[in-house]
Amino acid sequence: MTRTDTTTGAPDSVGAAAAAQAVAAAGVDAYPRIVATLIRLTGDWALAEDCAQEALAVALERWPDDGVPANPGGWLLTVARNRAIDVLRRAAVERRKLHELAVLAPDDAWPETPAGEDVVDDRLRLIFTCCHPALAIEARVALTLRTVCGVPTADIARLLLVSESTMTRRLTRARTRITQAGIPYRVPSGPALAERLPGVLAVLYLLFTRGYSVDGEPAFADEAVRLARLLDRLMPEQSEVAALLALVLFQHSRRDARRDAAGNLLSLERQDRRRWDRTAVADGLSALDRVRHDGPYAWQARIAACHATAESAEATDWPAIARAYDALLGLRSSPVVALNRAVAHGYAYGPEAGLVLLDAARAGGGLDGHPVAVAVEADLVARQGDRPRAAALFRAAAAAVDSAAERRALLDRAAELSR
Repeated sequence: MTRTDTTTGAPDSVGAAAAAQAVAAAGVDAYPRIVATLIRLTGDWALAEDCAQEALAVALERWPDDGVPANPGGWLLTVARNRAIDVLRRAAVERRKLHELAVLAPDDAWPETPAGEDVVDDRLRLIFTCCHPALAIEARVALTLRTVCGVPTADIARLLLVSESTMTRRLTRARTRITQAGIPYRVPSGPALAERLPGVLAVLYLLFTRGYSVDGEPAFADEAVRLARLLDRLMPEQSEVAALLALVLFQHSRRDARRDAAGNLLSLERQDRRRWDRTAVADGLSALDRVRHDGPYAWQARIAACHATAESAEATDWPAIARAYDALLGLRSSPVVALNRAVAHGYAYGPEAGLVLLDAARAGGGLDGHPVAVAVEADLVARQGDRPRAAALFRAAAAAVDSAAERRALLDRAAELSR
């Protein structure tokens, strides 16, 4: 995209459209890095985000005439840093921070290949700060999307089903909370890391499921996968980080096969496995190979691997999945895990075994009114051979779901059983 004058070595001008594409591409990776670096140096979240945005705006103005720099990220960081210096100088405050910014050499601030430890540490610090347990879970999700992923506030608001003004206030309160509570901008160590890491992973998986759900925004699932890859690259020794990455890659590999040509939702056994992303599956298996501990995400990743590597629905290793759910329930006892365990045992050892475990899962009342539990019962009853009762149960489940796509899929199952 960049053209260089062979006489002077200076970048030649490019068209406005080409420059805009270059700014957008650089912004995807550079924006979070710039924000992370400036937060570390200034401690001011709002200033860091404002300066990063202004650097992108300046690039849109200059690059069409000046050309795209050889190191776009470094160029943007230099502009953002200089803007922060100007703001702090005019305010005549934070002299120490101003000194730290001024001595940061432009050429060293962002290497051509941004693999320096400072850059890596800044992004990792930012992830842990955004996911601090002092913040509410919705605030952690929103702050991670905005600051680490660079997702626009309007898109985050749509994801979390609130207005843009409400989301703006939430983000402001979250940043204020970080400042007022003195939340440190660092990655914890020792026991504190073991305590905090599950919360970080939970936020990332929540981001993924919000985007991967039937009516979710696929771009958010993409962001969650990208962030999981980043965290794994920054913390390769953490087994549960590798496990989470494997899990989201296995699940995300099916994204293009989840609907038919008419847009109807397809259950796992009805999907065309030739449309699964085999590169994502291979990457997931590579990450799973590095898992050395049997944590919750490790067992979920092994379950997902059984599905991802089965050549057909009939070839699925359901006994292995059932054993994995047995282990997972011991680590994370919840009605949803118990429900999925009933499904696995039903396919591994027969519908009667599944119905017994379904009754046990329902005993505590945690699945009352849960349409998925009704759909699971319908599937198990259908496999027993009671088609009329199964059809009625599928219709009952359809009446209880909010998603139109899920409702159509459940009613289609009922119609098949009624024919």
